[in-house]
Amino acid sequence: MCGIVGYVGNKNACEIIIQGLERLEYRGYDSAGVAVCEKGTFKTVKTVGKVAKLKELVGADGLKGNVGIGHTRWATHGGVTTANAHPHTDEKHMVVLVHNGIIENYKELRDELVAENVHFSSETDTEVAAQLLARLYDGEPVKALCQLFKKCRGAFAFVLVFGDRPNELYCVRKGAPLVVALGNGEAYCASDVPAVVEHADKVIFLNEGEICRLSTSGAEFWDLDGVAHQRRTVSVDVDRAMIDKAGYPHFMLKEINEQGSVLRRALFGRTASDLIDLSGEWGITPEKAKTFKRMDLVACGTSFYAATVAQRVLEKYLKVDIRVDIASEYRYRPLRAGGDTIAVFVSQSGETLDTLEALRHVKELGAYTVAATNAPNSSIAREVDDVIRLNAGIEIGVAATKTFTAQMAVLILAGLYLAKLRGELPGADEKRLAEAMKDLPYKVEQTLLLKDVVRSLARKFGAARDFLFLGRGVSYPVAMEGALKLKEISYVHAEAYAAGEMKHGPIALLDEELPVVVVAPADELLEKTLSNVEETRARKAPVIIVTTENVPDVNDVSGTIKVPMTEAELTPFLTVLPLQIFAYESALLRGCDIDQPRNLAKSVTVE
Repeated sequence: MCGIVGYVGNKNACEIIIQGLERLEYRGYDSAGVAVCEKGTFKTVKTVGKVAKLKELVGADGLKGNVGIGHTRWATHGGVTTANAHPHTDEKHMVVLVHNGIIENYKELRDELVAENVHFSSETDTEVAAQLLARLYDGEPVKALCQLFKKCRGAFAFVLVFGDRPNELYCVRKGAPLVVALGNGEAYCASDVPAVVEHADKVIFLNEGEICRLSTSGAEFWDLDGVAHQRRTVSVDVDRAMIDKAGYPHFMLKEINEQGSVLRRALFGRTASDLIDLSGEWGITPEKAKTFKRMDLVACGTSFYAATVAQRVLEKYLKVDIRVDIASEYRYRPLRAGGDTIAVFVSQSGETLDTLEALRHVKELGAYTVAATNAPNSSIAREVDDVIRLNAGIEIGVAATKTFTAQMAVLILAGLYLAKLRGELPGADEKRLAEAMKDLPYKVEQTLLLKDVVRSLARKFGAARDFLFLGRGVSYPVAMEGALKLKEISYVHAEAYAAGEMKHGPIALLDEELPVVVVAPADELLEKTLSNVEETRARKAPVIIVTTENVPDVNDVSGTIKVPMTEAELTPFLTVLPLQIFAYESALLRGCDIDQPRNLAKSVTVE
């Protein structure tokens, strides 16, 4: 979950690395560090805190050189200290190394090294790798890296320099992502594309178990047996405007406001002529579609809630057993999946480790696998049978917003298309939903104009330390997502419940101090949800209702937010928006770090 950047060439390495780390700060911001080769010797600067502090220290220090590596840390092993910040080195400074991931057997390896009188200066598993590699190294880098790889268990990405080869960078990948990019007499590597996109539009995504050497001559590749092979670059389609705030105070606010255009991209070409058609990108045949008896939707966090919305929409049309599961649970369960299962893995980054491992697990059982991802060159995308792109553009804010919208759209479209191939989607429903979905981008933009109403409610409840969110049907996962957003960026305790479950426990919490946010659009469950509102009001809890314009006002509530009308199945696209804005405004009032909330990282590449 850390950010890595490396550079070798003829430019100032430190400037390029710092710029890249700024682009990757969403991956980790507990501490940061950089090591640059100056006249054959590596000089390291590292600090607790964000890249801005590192930049300040480096500016005062004046690092010069054309080769270097940098890192932003999300702490796993060892506290947030300067000593634990990367880069790390061995006792003799033969190896300088940065690392993303977790070495699961680090304690065993550390004990072996301590028994050999190796002295450690940090608590990290990363230093174990540096010390071990220095002991394995006999002048042949690839040989030593093959040995290191086989000794380390877990998921990791290493970028490093050997002291006697100061003009070469070495990259090793197992589980955690790494990408390399080539220029004219220079080369880059990073954890993610945003760090290199300003320098190159063609990249190489390292494969599992691959070793790469970067120099001014280009890139060379080996497998874990030390056998050399060739790799080709691929183009990356990245809108550079996506990695700029464009005048907004925070990326999260910018990305909330991009959701109309995100929906247009997600729908483009898939709802033409009021038909739902994914044939241009998804090669599944009607014959194959009819073999499925089970659909598993597997995801984590916000992606899990998007998948849950899709499940509730699709089970009306798609006549298979649809299940939603959290990836970290799914991968360890005794699954009954097989050749009659379509398993859809939902991941914005395409690198979420739990989701990736779940994919590998079910693929061994013979399931047909599909990725719904924003990263078509990611690890998950490369290992599935088919990919359905979100087309949301890069999302920088750690708290997902626009990708939640894109995921709902893509999952619903894919499920409806599958139902169509199976002959289970009535033509009238296809036309109705396709027409309604094409109208959604405009209704999203209408809903975003309610920001002043939402802001006033956020101020009204600015002192609240607890919230309860309620919803039924498709609105239940919306309530869960709303509670998650508030927790993530405002650090406010928020729980979400299916509204009908309130009487089975949460009602005991209700009093004048507990605000209750109820998601209650006009659908077949509206009357029942409003009954829950009455039960809440009877306990004197303040109520905020998010509903649609055709629902009559409810008396004696603290606030009502009315979004435009749409088909009942599609209300989550609109009702989630005020909840995103509410979380943003609440965080702003509390002075929280909105784009980089404490303890969180954008891409969860550790278990």
